[in-house]
Amino acid sequence: MRSLAITFPGGLKTNDYWRRHHPQMFGGAVEKRNVWAAPEAPRDEPDAFGAEMAKFLDDPFRGARERRVLLPKENALLLETRVATMALEAAKVARAEVDLILSCSLFPDVMGIGHATFLAGELGLTHSAAWNLETACSGAFAVFETACALVRAGQYRNVLGVVSCTYSRTIEEHDTMSWFSGDGAGAFVVSDVPAGEGLVASAMLHSAETCNAFVIDVTDDRARGKQVVRFRAEKSASKILRQVSEPYLRKTADLALRKAGLGISDINWLVVNTPTAWYAPFCARVLGFDPARTIDTFSRYANCGPALMPVNLYTAAAELPIRRGDLVLVHTVGSSSSSGSAIVRWGDVALGPPPAPPVEVL
Repeated sequence: MRSLAITFPGGLKTNDYWRRHHPQMFGGAVEKRNVWAAPEAPRDEPDAFGAEMAKFLDDPFRGARERRVLLPKENALLLETRVATMALEAAKVARAEVDLILSCSLFPDVMGIGHATFLAGELGLTHSAAWNLETACSGAFAVFETACALVRAGQYRNVLGVVSCTYSRTIEEHDTMSWFSGDGAGAFVVSDVPAGEGLVASAMLHSAETCNAFVIDVTDDRARGKQVVRFRAEKSASKILRQVSEPYLRKTADLALRKAGLGISDINWLVVNTPTAWYAPFCARVLGFDPARTIDTFSRYANCGPALMPVNLYTAAAELPIRRGDLVLVHTVGSSSSSGSAIVRWGDVALGPPPAPPVEVL
């Protein structure tokens, strides 16, 4: 990885937005419909996921405070074009030097087609391939792993990976999922790096057990006179994710560490995607890792899907900070997609500019 950049849309919604506009969403009856509702029959000795989740059950927003959202004139392609430009400028890679774009959009602006080719056109690329690669919230992990493999194989020299998430236009405001979901985008350039740096080992497994946790529908939007995508959680979502998160983490992390010939004590930093406020401490607890050496952006950005991996890596590099030569264990989890872990020896990764300040949506 030669560069890493992140960006967000211009709008920001705080918890007060829902208190003002949707007061009916609060109270005991609605609490039971919260996607992260308390278990109906809690265990005497909760598992690691349940134990960390329990710390947030008194808060209806479950630790979320702010989330970035699209403003009326913004869309996913706009975010992707902006963040791709940032990543290329940080890497000092000219557009003519890009051989391949790998794109993952959750969700793209047009139904049925990803943004790779649209993005190539927006960037004015004339000699690059452009592919869409989708595995939901683990999309950035899959893009990075694929880019590394293609560069190592000598098939391509410079691969631009771009991911985005636009939950705010697919989850209805009166659904409690909107409390935990935000928008964002990330991009990185993958090229040859000095020996010993970059991706050391990785492991990825499908998450078929989660296929019934969330549903994507297409419905009529009469106000706008067109069909729109709607994303919602099934009643079983929280239970399913509580059951599978630890096995996915243990299996992929153990396999990646074994491939690398390392133990958890060799790792300097743990960077996981944070779909909940308790996911980072949960992962640290399961792996026996120091939670002070993790990063958690959930209170700032909520769950921004496939953008979480670049967002958390960028924040960790800027704030912890991760240094050149440090070993980083990266873990992502996704519903109806994949779960993965990777060991990365951090190199000379150029960071794009910090996110621009938003405008609060009142």
